[in-house]
Amino acid sequence: MIQRIQSIFLLLASGSAFSLFAFPFASAGDMGATSVFADGLYNIMDNIALIILFCLAGLLTFIAIFLFRDRKKQLLIGRVAITANIIGLVLAVVLFINDTQNMAANVTPDDGFGAYLPFLFLVFAFLANHFIGKDEKLVRSMDRLR
Repeated sequence: MIQRIQSIFLLLASGSAFSLFAFPFASAGDMGATSVFADGLYNIMDNIALIILFCLAGLLTFIAIFLFRDRKKQLLIGRVAITANIIGLVLAVVLFINDTQNMAANVTPDDGFGAYLPFLFLVFAFLANHFIGKDEKLVRSMDRLR
């Protein structure tokens, strides 16, 4: 049912994925026109692949909330969302490291709240999948009341 604990975790995971539009990964001073984040903010708007991956992860977890009748499909969609988030996180780190090598030596970027949101997504998505699996195991067991 929608009021199960995994629905709360799926909603929190979806919210943390979509919150990346509001919170940058890192910020620094004026970087100049040669840098990818010349505006001083490194967020998902700097790369189309990051937008696609994190939106896919957020959208899939939101859709999974309403698939409570088909727990196997809910688990599968949760795993795909986790995979998309991990790929997006790795891509964001690679792009950030690649761009920091082109920075001036006197500029040090400060991490933002957005740098922690993909990890928060992973925690919530893993918890949701754990509870979905628990429900599936309970339904399949012979010990439950009928």
